[in-house]
Amino acid sequence: MIYDWSRKQAHINGNQTAVSLNDEKITYGELESESNKLAGMLIRHNLSPGDRVGLFMEKTPKTIIAMLGITKAGGVYVPLDPHSPTERVAKIIKSSKPSLFFVDHDTTHQFQNIIHSDPETGLIPWIWWSAESLLHGDDFPPQFIYKDIKSQKNEAYQVIRNPARAAHILFTSGSTGQPKGVVITHANIEAFINWAVPFFNMKQGEHTSCHSPLHFDLSTFDIYGAFASGAHLHLVPAGISTDPKKLSAFILENKLNQWFSVPSALSYLAKFQVVPKGGYPDLKRLIWCGEVFPVPALQYWMRNLPDVQFTNLYGPTEATIASSYYTVREHPDNLTEIPIGEPCSNEKLLVLDKDLCQKKIGEVGDLYIEGSGLSPGYWQDIDKTKAAFFRYTNVEGRRERIYKTGDLASLGKDGLIYFHGRSDYQIKSRGYRIELGEIEAALGQDEMLREYAVVPVHIDGFDGTAIGCAYVGTSMKNGVLAPLLKQKLKDKIPSYMMPQVWQEYDLLPRNGNGKIDRKILSDQFQQKPRPQ
Repeated sequence: MIYDWSRKQAHINGNQTAVSLNDEKITYGELESESNKLAGMLIRHNLSPGDRVGLFMEKTPKTIIAMLGITKAGGVYVPLDPHSPTERVAKIIKSSKPSLFFVDHDTTHQFQNIIHSDPETGLIPWIWWSAESLLHGDDFPPQFIYKDIKSQKNEAYQVIRNPARAAHILFTSGSTGQPKGVVITHANIEAFINWAVPFFNMKQGEHTSCHSPLHFDLSTFDIYGAFASGAHLHLVPAGISTDPKKLSAFILENKLNQWFSVPSALSYLAKFQVVPKGGYPDLKRLIWCGEVFPVPALQYWMRNLPDVQFTNLYGPTEATIASSYYTVREHPDNLTEIPIGEPCSNEKLLVLDKDLCQKKIGEVGDLYIEGSGLSPGYWQDIDKTKAAFFRYTNVEGRRERIYKTGDLASLGKDGLIYFHGRSDYQIKSRGYRIELGEIEAALGQDEMLREYAVVPVHIDGFDGTAIGCAYVGTSMKNGVLAPLLKQKLKDKIPSYMMPQVWQEYDLLPRNGNGKIDRKILSDQFQQKPRPQ
């Protein structure tokens, strides 16, 4: 089970720092005892095996304690983004039906907004998970508070010992405007971590980063990879993520041996050329996943860190963190195509045609994944699960369960898999998988628009893929409408879904079928993007 790694470290390495954020640090021994005590408290408050528990908190050591305590008690944690609009968080809560919420000092005001927006949500029991005193003015008291666990017994709870049971549910963008919950099991996480730790030669006492938010699956590798190897996990403070100099100083001052993030974070640092003279002496591995790493940014990093291992991971949330890898061993030139590589252990990548027959070398087809990382499916959505996960007969005549990624790919002569974009109406921008339909669904609620389309915009250089919105207003002209639309969208979609470029039209271009021609719109944005 995913809590076994940190439990083992507590027994052999209890005094070593496990997790830190700024000046707050906890050892492996403290991590084990506090999560044990929490598990006992949750059991006594009638948490049943399989119950969902919403984590409406910032990324802190106490949040990591909560994750372990919930799973030890047999629960399933659901990380909620406290920076997402209230409307979107409310949708995820209604879908996941949590039995409890964890709330901390930093998110209490957002939590109040959510429970006031929906009477049913306001009836869900909650836990105050901060060392600070409980704020006054709450509509109803919490079940218990963080300080209450201090008096509990330190017992090694393990209510469920079946790795096939769910560990957490991660919600991703949905084309209809309703986020999809991807169920991830203990076995799914164990399969990847058991491959990744030896592959990357992660060792006890190393220092690893946790840059991604907890609702994003990259953080799963950061957390459990660190615990499996006995490393010190450094949570990156949210406040420095947009400050290149501070982020660079964080890597240097904490003597990080491993950095893992989406390429957009690395591209951002490269744009400001913040790698210090002499580089980062302790850094051994720089790993990225979630989107294409623009070659100019990769060139910058490899030029300035000649002794660092650079590895590209590929995999959707449905396949648990990553399913393939490729280590870049030579400096790429501007024409170099970086492959998504070869499968991780117990994984297969298949390039198939519409009849599920294998494509020939060099031919582009639909990319499917088979293996131990595959999610059981989408939370309480049988139709979407059946559409994405299904059985097929492989070349050896065996029936295997596969997942359709929606990506296009080809098998190269070198035996490696190459990525060729999306086959559907979905993009990856700033590391997040985004259904453009979700943005359009939010725009569709605005009476100021006559028609609109949201399209990917491929930008040369460091930035990669941006989001463009083409629109026709009902009355306002000359760019006046775009700022108003952006302001309204802030209450409906997360900031990472916000279009970066906007273009006003008198009439959106059509194709021969009379439908909006999205390819023309993408091309026009790329020729002359106009930020507004």
